[in-house]
Amino acid sequence: MSIVDPRIKKMAKVLASYSLNLKKGDFFVIQGKPMTLPLIKEVYRQALKVGANPYVVMKHNDISEIKLKEASDEQLNFVDPFSYTMVNEADAVLNILGDYNTKQMANVDAKKMGIISKANRAVDEIIMKRAGKGELKWSLCQYPTHADAQESNMSLDEYADFVFEACLLYKEDPVAEWNRVHDDQQKIINYLKNKDHIEVKSKDTHITLRVGGRTWINSDGHNNFPSGEVFTAPIKNTVEGHIRFSFPGIYMGKEIEDIRLTFEKGKVVKAEAAKGEDLLHALLETDEGSKYIGEFAIGTNYGIKKFTKNMLFDEKIEGTIHMALGVAYPESGGKNKSSIHWDMLCDMKDDGEIYADGELFYKDGKFIK
Repeated sequence: MSIVDPRIKKMAKVLASYSLNLKKGDFFVIQGKPMTLPLIKEVYRQALKVGANPYVVMKHNDISEIKLKEASDEQLNFVDPFSYTMVNEADAVLNILGDYNTKQMANVDAKKMGIISKANRAVDEIIMKRAGKGELKWSLCQYPTHADAQESNMSLDEYADFVFEACLLYKEDPVAEWNRVHDDQQKIINYLKNKDHIEVKSKDTHITLRVGGRTWINSDGHNNFPSGEVFTAPIKNTVEGHIRFSFPGIYMGKEIEDIRLTFEKGKVVKAEAAKGEDLLHALLETDEGSKYIGEFAIGTNYGIKKFTKNMLFDEKIEGTIHMALGVAYPESGGKNKSSIHWDMLCDMKDDGEIYADGELFYKDGKFIK
């Protein structure tokens, strides 16, 4: 009998009871890779305890790599019927991250990645629509693995501590702590909810956008675990200016460094990168919506201070903002549609400023209002 880290058991309990709020009779899909099995098993046990009906989908990067490298375009465009069954019928879905090789897709043709993204757009739209209506509960979390630890320049023990601390699992009552996070972030949302014009200034960055009539979302450990951000969707045609994303953009394990985008009437009209520019342009050509911003967000998790090349954590780093090219979350009121949602991160700690309707409310990575 294997010994399970008690923090894994605690994480599973919080995921089931707080993040997903599983109920008796829920059809609950758990997706993960073989190395995440310890967490899959504990979440499965928690689901059974509350009377839910869990079902495990085991994924493997070796299979994905073979498909991306050897399948025809026709095969890449095929979406298996189970995917539609799952997103139409599931009451809750949990995706558990954790790899044994984070660079496995490094040599895959970017165009083939784009084909698969387009093919899965209909599935993604069902997820977005059902989640926006409250019909589908979903969450994303991380299981600590050697590969992810190495990617983050940590030992496995250090990385495990980082993950569990970011999830507030070292607290006696993590659920109470996440409720506190919710309350603190709600104060920010209460300030922003009636604002319209947002202006962002930082190094090599001056962006304006409008959000009047949009909804600010309190990301408090439900859909992402951990979380710690407030976000909304800009009005599609209002993003103007230029931005330099000071951290590498990561897409399916590939890195794009020093991304610089210029916007006119909401659309990317110029895109540059010091490394991976071919992938950047391929992603922008995914579809018409991939050239527009679907999300504008401010990271609020002051417990996450280190860049790990994992956007689940990185987009919540204290003193950062992020913007996502592609689809907008319906619950934010956004209208942009795309088969991608790709987050990119900008540091605001060094002379960064954000204004709302002309009023400075955020400076050097901290809220001052």
